[in-house]
Amino acid sequence: MSRGSDRLRIALLDASHGAEHTRRNFRRELDADLVEFDVTDADRPSGFDFDAVVVTGSRASVYWDRDWIRPLVDYVAAAHDRGLPILGVCYGHQVLASALGGRVASMGEYEIGYRTISRTGDDELLAGVDDEFVAFTTHSDAVTELPPDAELLAENDYGIHAFRRGRAWGVQFHPEYDRDTAVEVTRGKEGDLTDARIQSVIDGITEENYAAARRTKRLFDNFTDYVRRVRAGAPA
Repeated sequence: MSRGSDRLRIALLDASHGAEHTRRNFRRELDADLVEFDVTDADRPSGFDFDAVVVTGSRASVYWDRDWIRPLVDYVAAAHDRGLPILGVCYGHQVLASALGGRVASMGEYEIGYRTISRTGDDELLAGVDDEFVAFTTHSDAVTELPPDAELLAENDYGIHAFRRGRAWGVQFHPEYDRDTAVEVTRGKEGDLTDARIQSVIDGITEENYAAARRTKRLFDNFTDYVRRVRAGAPA
């Protein structure tokens, strides 16, 4: 794909219902020109003229009956069929799993806070990330069945945290979060979690834990490096 520029052009499918921190965080972490779409407002790309696709987190569940969710899942499936590299984060991870034939279900509880996750194998997306790593998590749904032919890349006691199929990756954790986002999202769970649990999570949003979680941010550079190789026609 030639546009006369070395900058990547990535479609950011924002499912966050307009959360300000979402676009701020992805703009900071992705070394690319982002074409942003508010998919919750039925704003979707009309085509596939991008180097890659990134799908964000959301407070929605992929199995809800909302008029924007099925078209989003279908778009991601079509992008994958066309060979576009895809990265799904949290809700985006679940959208990707659903688009490729996996299964997502409610956990009946929340995983939230800085948590330890274990890698289950080697993959370039997680190159440079420790075999056991710390990341911020916040979700009450999980991928319970991987898509056919997908490779499990990371998990913990709550379930699947990363997978790959072809040129597409999903990660359940939030490598894009900064500390302010972690606090804001945790406080937003009032009504879903007890005050005591919310405070416990906030108490754990320390500089030490954030420093450990920052190491997962390298997956964004790993992803964009991969996208550049695909654009250049290298085997991928």
